[in-house]
Amino acid sequence: MNIPRKVGIMGGGSWATAIAKIISMTQTNFSWYMRRSEQIEEMKNFGHNPYYLTSVKFNVENIRFYNNINEIVENCDILIFATPSPFLKQHLQKLTIPLKNKTIVSAIKGIVPDENMLVSDYFIKFYGLSSDSIAVLGGPCHAEEVALERLSYLTVACSDPEQGQALSAMFNTHFIKTAVSKDVTGIEYASVLKNVYAIVSGICHGLKYGDNFQAIFMSNSIVEMERFINAVTPLERNICDSVYLGDLLVTAYSRFSRNRIFGTMIGKGYSVKTAQLEMEMIAEGYFGTKCIKEINDLYRVEMPILDTVYSILYERISAVPAIRKLTDTFK
Repeated sequence: MNIPRKVGIMGGGSWATAIAKIISMTQTNFSWYMRRSEQIEEMKNFGHNPYYLTSVKFNVENIRFYNNINEIVENCDILIFATPSPFLKQHLQKLTIPLKNKTIVSAIKGIVPDENMLVSDYFIKFYGLSSDSIAVLGGPCHAEEVALERLSYLTVACSDPEQGQALSAMFNTHFIKTAVSKDVTGIEYASVLKNVYAIVSGICHGLKYGDNFQAIFMSNSIVEMERFINAVTPLERNICDSVYLGDLLVTAYSRFSRNRIFGTMIGKGYSVKTAQLEMEMIAEGYFGTKCIKEINDLYRVEMPILDTVYSILYERISAVPAIRKLTDTFK
């Protein structure tokens, strides 16, 4: 398949900036949508994002900047969405240009709130896209390490293998290795759940649980993840692949993980609201917890870790007894 190469990046945060760094190394020119015009002006003047990953330098002569979503959609064939999931609907509400005949790559590791829908399903239902025109970008890849050009791995999931191969080439650089998968739904759910489990990992860290316990926690988390994904979207998959287990591990352990940081604050006694206010970035797992909990009300999969973090975040149950009760279910 001959995929057009007019690429647009949607979002102005750290993950969007990391993706822009990758794309700048594989594409001669690309477009970049940011909501705030002042952010664009500073990018043009100084050659770097003024708010996120400021060490990453760009040749702005090769970038077409937009703060109008309709203009970038009209001028691009491939749109890489890297906005936080709670803001996706807000951005798309301004869209009047049809998305049909566009290729959508979702780098959003979250669920669309209120709809309780995966991003790919949301585009299919509300924007008339076919599953073959949507891909998902997943894997253990923190934006901060992309900025430092540390070796990282990404997986492009698409129901059309040829499309997936072509898209994966866009992300393949000397420090990014790519793989291709057909498990779009499984990878999307895994990317949501790993954020949920990273919050619990952070809570346990804040409560002074040690590395021995964290190993047991991660072992139980991957089992719970596999149980849920297999129930929701049965497919032959290896849960130990980097896009599942690897992404879970880095999100739960890394000092760059905002979900772990958020959980650590909860474990240290911060209220949910205070922790959210003190963080400069969104912890997707907070929203993902509620969405997955409501989705699981339909499937009734045994998910004690999910139930525990939901009770802490949304029912205001004290973390100390909640985690202590959870530890009794581990093997």
